[in-house]
Amino acid sequence: MEATANHTQIVTGWAGKDSSGKVTPHVFKRRENGPEDVTIKVQFCGMCHTDLHYLKNDWGITMYPVVPGHEITGIITKVGLNVTNFKVGDRVGVGCIYASCLNCEFCEASEENYCDQVQFTYNGIFWDGSITYGGYSEMLVANNRYVVCIPESLPLDAAAPLLCAGITVYSPMKHHNMFQAGKKLGVVGLGGLGHVAVKFGKAFGLHVTVISTSPNKEKEAKELLNVDGFIVSTDPKQMQASSRSLDYIIDTVSAKHSLGPILELLKVNGKMVLVGAPDKPVDLPSFPLIFGKRTVSGSMTGGIKETQEMLDVCAKHNIKCDIEIVTPDYINDALSRLARNDVRYRFVIDIASKSRL
Repeated sequence: MEATANHTQIVTGWAGKDSSGKVTPHVFKRRENGPEDVTIKVQFCGMCHTDLHYLKNDWGITMYPVVPGHEITGIITKVGLNVTNFKVGDRVGVGCIYASCLNCEFCEASEENYCDQVQFTYNGIFWDGSITYGGYSEMLVANNRYVVCIPESLPLDAAAPLLCAGITVYSPMKHHNMFQAGKKLGVVGLGGLGHVAVKFGKAFGLHVTVISTSPNKEKEAKELLNVDGFIVSTDPKQMQASSRSLDYIIDTVSAKHSLGPILELLKVNGKMVLVGAPDKPVDLPSFPLIFGKRTVSGSMTGGIKETQEMLDVCAKHNIKCDIEIVTPDYINDALSRLARNDVRYRFVIDIASKSRL
């Protein structure tokens, strides 16, 4: 097949073969390192809720076998002839974006994530027509444009989830000018994305309140993440007491829920950004929008330039993800726990470990 003629490198990874949501060992081929490419020995890969959605074909677009993983960190082992910004031995990362058209207004502005031809690091179609395979694998070949440097002060394991969870909350916070000390930020959901949003908020001097359906998360939110407030969203009294108290809300919840009660927490002119991806439409009543002149918008990951900027900010403020490291033989158990949100706050696979399924 023409599309895979130069795909001669045999790689071991872990793939979903059907909608069971399980992975099994999988041997496949990657392309040879081209003149614009770098080859990366994968050290760690974070486990994102998106991985679950693709493994289970929740969105109806999965191409099996699917090798998940878009929070990838590792070491460069080879660079192409035309690559000048990386060298062998560099600590690097690859996030959600694997290819884009390179010519549109968004690519030219380094907002590749909004290119209408963007292709993702797994379950995408690369320029040569081949299907992309992600970071649940021992090595990766990537075009250097879509690779970022991991600052020396950030450990490769705790930095991995920043490549998805980190940039997914950083980008809208920056775009909506939320990094203003003293302003009040609400974070809905205290998981992989939520706990990083809290850390960004605290680093920039915001008053941060977590909004959660889980009362048992209040202690850890206040003691481990130093949040300023905690609202149990299923408690009408707590919700009423906090009406019109917040300037911004980042909603990270990936399950169907109603935005109405949460919108009431915003001040007049308040902004809410959705970064979770529920597979069913959320409820959005008009009255909280109209009577509060509030805005609801969405945001998807971030461009490569902004991702590098985010990593540099994390290095400056010592922002790292709180992780639980697992070996490849535990991936399926971790996926089951991730499905019921039983993780504080992100699983990261130690790909380079010797343990195998």
